[in-house]
Amino acid sequence: MMMNDIAAGPFWPTPEDLASTGNRTLEGAVSPDGTPEPGRRYRLPARQGLALRVAKGQTVTVINTHGSQVVDSWAFNAADLTEFMSMEHLRAAAGRVIPRPGDGLATNKRRPILTFVEDTTPGIHDTIIAACDIWRYRGLGCTAYHDSCTDNLRLALRAIGEEAPEVPSPFNLFMNIPVHADWSIGWEPPISLPGDSVTFRAEMDCLYVVSACPQDMIPINGADMTPRDAHIEVNG
Repeated sequence: MMMNDIAAGPFWPTPEDLASTGNRTLEGAVSPDGTPEPGRRYRLPARQGLALRVAKGQTVTVINTHGSQVVDSWAFNAADLTEFMSMEHLRAAAGRVIPRPGDGLATNKRRPILTFVEDTTPGIHDTIIAACDIWRYRGLGCTAYHDSCTDNLRLALRAIGEEAPEVPSPFNLFMNIPVHADWSIGWEPPISLPGDSVTFRAEMDCLYVVSACPQDMIPINGADMTPRDAHIEVNG
């Protein structure tokens, strides 16, 4: 499908779009309602998304299996999806641009939905960049359908019978967006190593959604610009 044929509707891509890229997020749910098996490590395929139900008190760990993969992440209150982890509220609550272990990750109602428990990476993540979408790839020169984190969020929730009321700005795990002295930003490869991980504890029942970012036109997924698998597990 050519870009100027895309309608500004509440949900796309079309089945034909997904077939063209091989995106199987709709068929890849961990269970019909997204409830994972505790302690089981699930593969997050390159370029695809996954949604999991995480109960209050459980922990969720995201593993950068190859060290170079950015993982966009969102958390929604399972009882009310209009309440969600919000980057602008998170930064105000944490008092810093990149949260670190011990910080509560706030919702748009200024309540902690997750607590940052552990980080085995050098601590570089991103809270300022929006999820990639079809318009981002159009701006980079793409003329055909391109997988995106925005679509992966919608697809992953739809796969477990839920709908995203909007696409909040994500917590971009492992993403390296330095802010320079002149206030410009860079788009750099992650500095995490293979097997590095982050762990969060749920402070309310939530839907935790991740996307293995499909960006392959700038080097945020490594200098070779190749999206790769990541892994995720829930415990407790």
